[in-house]
Amino acid sequence: MTQPDKTPRALIHWGAERFDRAGLVYGHGTDNALDEAASLVLYVLEIGYDQPDTVLDTEISAADCERVIALLEQRVQTRKPAAYLMDEAWFAGMPFYVDERVLVPRSPIAELIVARFVPWIDVNRVHSIVDIGTGSGCIAMACAAAFPQAQIDATDVSRDALDVARINRQRHGMEERVKLIESDLFSALEGKRYDIIVSNPPYVPREEVLQLAEEYQHEPASGLIAGEDGLDIVVRLLKDAALHLTDDGILVVEVGYTHDALQAQYPEVAFIWLDFEQGGTGVLLLQADRLVHYQEIFDRVVQQRNLG
Repeated sequence: MTQPDKTPRALIHWGAERFDRAGLVYGHGTDNALDEAASLVLYVLEIGYDQPDTVLDTEISAADCERVIALLEQRVQTRKPAAYLMDEAWFAGMPFYVDERVLVPRSPIAELIVARFVPWIDVNRVHSIVDIGTGSGCIAMACAAAFPQAQIDATDVSRDALDVARINRQRHGMEERVKLIESDLFSALEGKRYDIIVSNPPYVPREEVLQLAEEYQHEPASGLIAGEDGLDIVVRLLKDAALHLTDDGILVVEVGYTHDALQAQYPEVAFIWLDFEQGGTGVLLLQADRLVHYQEIFDRVVQQRNLG
């Protein structure tokens, strides 16, 4: 490929063409080569997304051009998602530090948080929220921003993930609002109840992880794999959720493309499958009374699967 002109716009288009030729895979905050290239070019040149479009046609120095091309080439050679190269990802309109200890934030749950889970709950009655499997802490911090009157607990079984969440808690000044707890699902939350339980747990079947594109191989396997069929985590979560919800509370869980397998596991359960204007599927919602209603079913499935 010929060298691009020394403008941000030219570099973005050059990078997108380079990415297309290399057959890169997207899905960590962008879904196409142009947006992926733009995120890296703007990052290197410290151009904000709120800058006027004319800045993209401003000539830059040869040194800056070389720095941009070097990062674009790094994306091609390493197959690392752009978020890991920048140590940053955006979620629900907020920036978060990320590295390879945590998944790159990309859940459609962000749309729900921005909408404050309306119409599924009375916003004025939300005083406590728990994010199960918090990873980078993005869901927990976004919930804290959306519900300034609420106290947030954020759990993860991974100490590495909690270290990253701690960075983001400090970044957003939420040390007094968000409590980070090392916990295997609800294990460290005995006796605690919440108005909202939200979770984006692992849900990829073990064998399918190896078939994922190289970009996904940079993410921690523990954040992806959930047994042979991808359901080992969510069935445990469903079993114990009712014990930790207030009477008018809701449970929101992302299970992604395993939603058909989950529904087949529970043919009697009327999950509410949520729709999203900005794209995304496989997010279920159950209200507290429905969880109680189906409790025997949830208990039986965990017992049948020998998950404790």
